[in-house]
Amino acid sequence: QVQLVESGGGLVQPGGSLRLSCAASGSIFNINVMGWYRQAPGKERELVAIITSGGTTNYAQSVKGRFTVSRDNAKNTVLLQMNDLKPEDTAVYYCNADGLEGVGRRFNSWGQGTQVTVSP
Repeated sequence: QVQLVESGGGLVQPGGSLRLSCAASGSIFNINVMGWYRQAPGKERELVAIITSGGTTNYAQSVKGRFTVSRDNAKNTVLLQMNDLKPEDTAVYYCNADGLEGVGRRFNSWGQGTQVTVSP
């Protein structure tokens, strides 16, 4: 099994910044895609930003220019730098990783989620 552990959420004022981090552990052969999703109360989970092992990124339109996703392939970690946060960014943020375990079996794992609240 592959486990993901997130950290870095919290309460921040509008216009502020937060950085989320996620570390994957377990029997990992490689991780093709790592990224972040979020779910606000009463809404479906949505993609925020993802990054491939080669560094290709994809962002939700609502966060382009404000959020930056990055990863360290050697450490199996992914970061989400969030700047100019808005109240509508308030949600539980989930880390996701998709790849192959050491035995060659594909995995898709989720973290436990971390709360981000943007409020005056």
